Amino acid sequence: MNFQTLSRHSHVININPNPICFPTHKNSYISFHSNPKRLQICSPITKPRLRIKCISPGNEVVSEKIEFLSENLEQEKGVEIIETNGVVENEIGFSIWNQIVEIVKFSGPATALWLCGPLMSLIDTVVIGQSSSIELAALGPGTVLCDNMSYVFMFLSIATSNFVATALAGQDKNEVQHQISILLFVGLTCGVFMFFFTRFWGEWALTAFTGAKNVEIISSANTYVQIRGLAWPAVLIGWVGQSASLGMKDSWGPLKALAVATLINGIGDVVLCSFLGYGIAGAAWATMASQVVAGYMMVEALNKKGYNGFTLSVPSFSELQQIYSLAAPVFITMTSKVAFYSLIVYFATSMGIQSVAAHQVMIQVYCLCTVWGEPLSQTAQSFMPELMYGVNRNLSRARMLLKSLVIIGALTGLILGCIGTSVPWLFPQAFSPDAEVIKEMHKVLVPYFIALSITPSTHSLEGTLLAGRDLKFISMSMSGIFSLGALVLLLLTGRGYGLAGCWWALAAFQWSRFGIALRRLTLRDGILYSDDLTRYKFGLQKAA
Repeated sequence: MNFQTLSRHSHVININPNPICFPTHKNSYISFHSNPKRLQICSPITKPRLRIKCISPGNEVVSEKIEFLSENLEQEKGVEIIETNGVVENEIGFSIWNQIVEIVKFSGPATALWLCGPLMSLIDTVVIGQSSSIELAALGPGTVLCDNMSYVFMFLSIATSNFVATALAGQDKNEVQHQISILLFVGLTCGVFMFFFTRFWGEWALTAFTGAKNVEIISSANTYVQIRGLAWPAVLIGWVGQSASLGMKDSWGPLKALAVATLINGIGDVVLCSFLGYGIAGAAWATMASQVVAGYMMVEALNKKGYNGFTLSVPSFSELQQIYSLAAPVFITMTSKVAFYSLIVYFATSMGIQSVAAHQVMIQVYCLCTVWGEPLSQTAQSFMPELMYGVNRNLSRARMLLKSLVIIGALTGLILGCIGTSVPWLFPQAFSPDAEVIKEMHKVLVPYFIALSITPSTHSLEGTLLAGRDLKFISMSMSGIFSLGALVLLLLTGRGYGLAGCWWALAAFQWSRFGIALRRLTLRDGILYSDDLTRYKFGLQKAA
């Protein structure tokens, strides 16, 4: 579409304060205001009643295309081009600082939201660790089967955020409701499956995982797993509800739900374990009850937004294909991560009670710290779809958003690395009075810091890849990193490096993820630079 604009000149023209609109090709309008900072181009639907402002870099009138003007203004004046409902708007005042403020407003509550889950497990670890080293060691394989296995179903969370954010970018409320309903059905189905798996094969899985050397912890671990398994349907339904709210850029509703859940878990642990002496079983009951409450409150939060969170829809075959096209690569990605963390626990378990108890403490503190980076991934998944392929598509703004996320991630990683390392170093007695356990904890502090410091930035990069639906690459790269990481882990532990070897392997695993994701996003034909929109269409994607 052609329109008339102003070419470069040596001075800026003062424009009449009253708006002046004139028609261009195909009845589009350009309007001017006295503020020489912004330009907006209207379609006949919006008409010149919208207030439209522009830069006036010269006084000669020429005829150009919209794409040329947008590029010209960006190069000469650093103007950002924004498209909303047929409107193109150029902003000069936009900066990384403004974007960081916007990210913090969203990710601040989301950070506390992500903290609640690891905080529940950490509360269990602290309470149980004060009474029994054997039950503390049993929490290792128990949390692998309850918490780490749940991350295999992270595809539900990512699919919900992605589908909801995409539907909202297309401004289709009915589509948003439909996507929520079918994903709630899928979440319930997966939850029921995991309930029966835990019930009938939980002890077998624990026995296979811990090995014959640690038969004394299997009974305690199985008690923990059987009780926690009752909450599987509520956990996965809650994840769908939480991710739907985050896809709507609302982090306060889910935060309230998980704050209540964490409070219930903390009080339950203290009463059932410390006062009534139920031990690991009491910790499991407290966590299970808190997860059921959280799941219900997540669904209620959707109802308050005008959506029916209690409506389930059976997906059609084509909808299952769409879910699969996203879920399969995400499943491979999450399975690789979970498998690597589980492999570390497996090797630590083979080193004896003290080593696995020390690893249980360190991994819980590590998880509590790493979730501070998860909101950066969620921010990318909630905000990037609109900028990449929504009505307001703007790749330059998407690149600026990623730069802001990486900056925040680097600062967060440095702060978390210092704080997270200081706690088990200076206050190890808070987790266990056992001198041997404390000694093992101190052996891993250096690789622990190296692995933790890069994690938030890695989350921001991988969240952008997920938002851009670069699914084949992220699944294949994670599979390759897992394979190499497992080989490094096997070599280090085989050469007698003990628990420290496990954590050095984890540090290499995290830095590899960061380097590969960064390289992918900075390619000139990548998702942040290419105008090819076919990559966003699930029908044209093939799952890895």
